[in-house]
Amino acid sequence: MSVHDPLTLLQLAVQGLLRNDALSISALDNLPIELFPPLFKQAFDGRHTKILKAMVAAWPFPCLPVGVLMNSPEVETLQAVLDGIDILLMKKAHPRRCKLQVLELRKVHQNFWHVWAGREDGAGSAEKGSKKQVVKRLPRNSQKQPLKLVTDLSLCNQLEGHQKCLLQWAQKRKGSVQMCCLKMQICDSPAEMVREVLDIFKPHYIEELELLIYHVLPFLGGFAPYLGLMRNLRTLHLSLAYVNTDRVPIEKCLNKFLTQFSKLNCLQHLYMNGINLFTDHMKQLCRCLKTQFESLSMILCCLSQSDLKYLSRCQSLCQLKYLDFSGILLSMSHPTGLRLLIKNITDTLQTMKLDNCSGEDSHLSVLLPALSQCLQLTRVNFYDNLLSSAALKDLLQCMANLNKLRVELYPAPLECYDHRGHILVETFDQQCPGLLDILMAKRQSKKIVFTTAMCFKCHQRSVSVRKTRLCPCWQ
Repeated sequence: MSVHDPLTLLQLAVQGLLRNDALSISALDNLPIELFPPLFKQAFDGRHTKILKAMVAAWPFPCLPVGVLMNSPEVETLQAVLDGIDILLMKKAHPRRCKLQVLELRKVHQNFWHVWAGREDGAGSAEKGSKKQVVKRLPRNSQKQPLKLVTDLSLCNQLEGHQKCLLQWAQKRKGSVQMCCLKMQICDSPAEMVREVLDIFKPHYIEELELLIYHVLPFLGGFAPYLGLMRNLRTLHLSLAYVNTDRVPIEKCLNKFLTQFSKLNCLQHLYMNGINLFTDHMKQLCRCLKTQFESLSMILCCLSQSDLKYLSRCQSLCQLKYLDFSGILLSMSHPTGLRLLIKNITDTLQTMKLDNCSGEDSHLSVLLPALSQCLQLTRVNFYDNLLSSAALKDLLQCMANLNKLRVELYPAPLECYDHRGHILVETFDQQCPGLLDILMAKRQSKKIVFTTAMCFKCHQRSVSVRKTRLCPCWQ
């Protein structure tokens, strides 16, 4: 027999109210404030749309964090919440009791529901505190400010049902509700759709933007003016793919797009993935950067020698904490520019990724003097580089002096491969202990890995084989 805890009086009260929609709605004016969160949550989970609509219009807190309840968004419940906002805007019910100022559709403030449900130590309750403290932490606006709706948006070719529902409603209410999108993802969406959304959710509220665009040329030119309006943008992710031999229209679109960076007064994090479109345009980009960056990621980008030179001279990149040049082929450009860039950020750099760069011994010898001065480093990744045992020992001796390193990823020495590029497991096993001793002699690192992984086929250790990680059982 299983022993079940008896229901609390609060749970019994909520269950009783949910049995009769009309009774619940009529009781809202006199309902104790403590009952609102648990009743709303149960009504939301049970799809009691009539109760939801009435409760939104009578919500006695400044913020309604409904987004965290929408694990799998459904049009029916979202529409009920929006209908409640309509009732509130028309002031047909509970105008005095309702204190709602922010409708939060992001997955935040989960602690609010746990505390009011009496589960302060619940799995989603990262923060602990009293009910009074939880309410105080939620955003507040002046009574003179319009009702604010806050959300994140992901725009793809086909909008989901709840997205269509929200955008259709927002289009009608944009004059009476302040629409704020803080994080927006645009994944190869039609330009017309993007323009319509940005007409509703004003660009100056966006703090994080992700662009995954495959038809770049027709998109960039039309999108550039909107990018310039994102004055609060802090993080920008770019994945752009376009191939065309006609340089004239590309240059025109690129110039229009890159000049908008001069208007981004809050930008601190720039992530670029697989972009060859900006090759030989780093000079223009660096001239337009106006803020001090914390993160720069250029994965699988094609950078020329002149690009690295201008990046190393850019004043906005002198305080980087995060640098990711994974997939930047050092064999295609002289590493002097990269060495100068690293030298400029030795006092601040905490994470550096130089994996899959086809780096050779000669490249490493140029970088080592700068690397040895990066005393703040906590994470490094040198996977998939072509280093001899001697060069790898030099690298490890350099890294051994950096006491803050906690996670370190290194390639297997070239001597561990045969003429076909296949790993020699016995040779690898013989060399690894000696390489580890170089590091462990000076400090105890929390995680040091020489390209080891687990093969899902034979469940044996695998090691990096040049540019791909393969297990011997696949040879």
